[in-house]
Amino acid sequence: MKRVCFQLQIRPEALADYIERHRAVDTQVLDAIHESGRRNYSLFVRPDGLLIGYYEVDDDATAAAALAKDPRTAKWEEESREYFANLTGRADQSAPGLTEVFNLEDQLLAASQQRQPNYRKNPPPP
Repeated sequence: MKRVCFQLQIRPEALADYIERHRAVDTQVLDAIHESGRRNYSLFVRPDGLLIGYYEVDDDATAAAALAKDPRTAKWEEESREYFANLTGRADQSAPGLTEVFNLEDQLLAASQQRQPNYRKNPPPP
């Protein structure tokens, strides 16, 4: 599973409308996103319009290709372009990605795997 995080800038004058538009996304768009393989999808926004998106996916290139050719998302993405500053192309295809530098679960798993051999070598006394 891959975690994907991206950033976009919403035009300040469009922020309230953008937020309202996402309160009840069309079910066909939701189905298309789900069927593409993207899951645990969230959007976060600051008052200045900085938008951070996050989702998990097994194969992001395959999911992006599925969404790019899905007619259920074409209209939504075309209508959404007006909300973003300095956007070329579809928001779901051209948002700059962010690099993950920390994940709690990954580090806990790695730490437990490092500790595990010690427990086996030195079992507690009977």
